[in-house]
Amino acid sequence: MIRVQTEDFDIGAETTALKEGRTDIGAVVSFTGTVRDTDGTVSEMTLEHYPGMTEKELERIEQEAHARWPLQASLIVHRVGTLKPGDNIVLVVTASAHRDAAFEAAKFVMDALKTSAPFWKRESGPEGSHWVEAKARDESAAARWHPGKTAAE
Repeated sequence: MIRVQTEDFDIGAETTALKEGRTDIGAVVSFTGTVRDTDGTVSEMTLEHYPGMTEKELERIEQEAHARWPLQASLIVHRVGTLKPGDNIVLVVTASAHRDAAFEAAKFVMDALKTSAPFWKRESGPEGSHWVEAKARDESAAARWHPGKTAAE
C-alpha cells in the first residue's frame, strides 16, 4: 500500500492497521524519516512531487520489494507540502515471517525512495532557500541492490 499526502501520519496506528487480523507476520520493521535542522539553517522544508508519476514509482518500488523478499505486507507513506523541523516526512513499514526479509526490504525501499522517486525538496531558513541536491552516498547505497548497473540506468 502506498500513499502520498499532506497530512501527518500516526506510526503506531499505521503499523497496527497493517498487522490487523494477520497471524502470518513474525517481524515488522518500520522507518520514519523526519525533517531535521542540525545547525539552525532549516526553518522549513517544502516537498514537491509529480502527481501520478510519483505514485506509480512508489508502487513499482513496493512491487520490487515484494518480488525480492517474502513480505506479507508493506506500506509507504510520503508527505508533500511544507513541513517544519521535527515533522514526519516518510514512513516505510515492511512485514514478513522473519526479520531478515523485513529489514532488508525496508532498507531497499528507503534507498529506492531517496534515488528514484520523483520528489523535490527545498529547504528554507534565515539565509534563504535552496533545492536539496542528491547525495553520492544515497546513489551508492541504492547501487548495491542492482550490481552492474550504472546510476543512469
